Amino acid sequence: MPETVPGLQRVLGVWAAMAVVVGTVIGSGIFLVSQDMIKAVGTPWMVFVVWVAGGLLTLFGALTYAELASAMPEAGGEYVYLREAYGPFFGFLYGWSQTLVAKSASLATLATGFYLYLENFIPSFHTVFVTIPLPIGPGGGPLEVRTGQLFAMALILALGWLNYFGVKLSGNVQVAVTVAKVVLILGVIAVGLFGGRAHSANLTTSIPAAGGAAGFFAALLSALWAYDGWNNVNMVAGEVTRPQRNLPLALIGGVLIVGALYLATNLAYFSVLTSAEVGASHRVAGDMVKSVLGQHGADAVSIVVMISIFAALNGSILSGSRIPYALARDGYFFRTAAGIHPQHHTPAGAILILTAWAAVLVLSGQFKALYTLVLVPSWILYAMAAASVIVLRRKRPDMPRPYRTIGYPWVPIIFVGVAILLLVSTLLDAPRESLLGLLIMAAGVPFYLHWHSRAIDDNRKRSDPVH
Repeated sequence: MPETVPGLQRVLGVWAAMAVVVGTVIGSGIFLVSQDMIKAVGTPWMVFVVWVAGGLLTLFGALTYAELASAMPEAGGEYVYLREAYGPFFGFLYGWSQTLVAKSASLATLATGFYLYLENFIPSFHTVFVTIPLPIGPGGGPLEVRTGQLFAMALILALGWLNYFGVKLSGNVQVAVTVAKVVLILGVIAVGLFGGRAHSANLTTSIPAAGGAAGFFAALLSALWAYDGWNNVNMVAGEVTRPQRNLPLALIGGVLIVGALYLATNLAYFSVLTSAEVGASHRVAGDMVKSVLGQHGADAVSIVVMISIFAALNGSILSGSRIPYALARDGYFFRTAAGIHPQHHTPAGAILILTAWAAVLVLSGQFKALYTLVLVPSWILYAMAAASVIVLRRKRPDMPRPYRTIGYPWVPIIFVGVAILLLVSTLLDAPRESLLGLLIMAAGVPFYLHWHSRAIDDNRKRSDPVH
């Protein structure tokens, strides 16, 4: 169904929508995870196999979500699909866990990563600005607030301010920084492949690794973390022009661009560095460029990473703020989040709530732990959202579907099946964290009951002629 709430405007074209996909997927992961992947599978060629497998799985998700997005181009993404397929309760659980932890912790992680790279140029960011003498820091000690954390908080709030003043403005910024990011990553690839230090023999090196199914799934989790964010454009679907055409193009085209860049980047890494060198590197892109161009090259990579993170941060605020807005629009969140700015036509309240909470998480320093906790509940709901394409074909066969999933029903079935395997693997590897994540989700049930009761009362009042 089309977006029915007055105020939101369809002003994001296909390039802005694709920039949301590419810009939010490519953050810091591509510059970091190759180390974990080679340690898990042992050889460069197996790393490439994992990247391809992760890319195909992500593409299957994009193909599936493209049907849902073109059929229901509303703000909120998975919230809308879960609501329509299974009812408001599961939609609420998704929105609750995303707003409270997943999206907000992701913003905090990105902003902190930005300041840590900027610390290379401004060492004073590592200085402790203030110490809060309360047992709320890591390990129950006092909380140390560093200057860089204050910068990260200011960065989140500044981009929230940018998004507050218009989706078209933030969309144009997203296109500009995403184009800059892609050009710079192509430059990193060119340095590796054509800088005179590439050796095909490096591709045949290996290191001891876990290997087998366990190693493959461990590496796949790292790859999927780097691919994460491909579904963000669905959250801002209510503001995309010609959504029946542009959303499928943005999803599928964006994923294909990201996959190609990831493979080319890793080819550059392993052409210059041996498997052992990649396995020992915490900043593989910087070390690769440094081996070709020296320290100035490594400094340049830090700038590339910051631009990449900046684009991911802006795109995540642009898309993520639509989740609490969609919840509140249906009566399942604080009413303030449902407000549309009369002049700028943005979900101003939702933007302020999400960015303010993300800034608090930066201050707490606990965002990485929180983000890890919601991996299991998030993937449960991702799998359910993908399965909703099958549920809705049966439940609502007459729903207009301008785009239909290629390879249906096997494409969504494979995506859901692999998601279940990843869930089982994560539950076995981290049962305590997984249980805590499920408890965080369950903590939203009392809020759902309250807001559901309020929504019923509001609907009753609207339908009562006395009122």
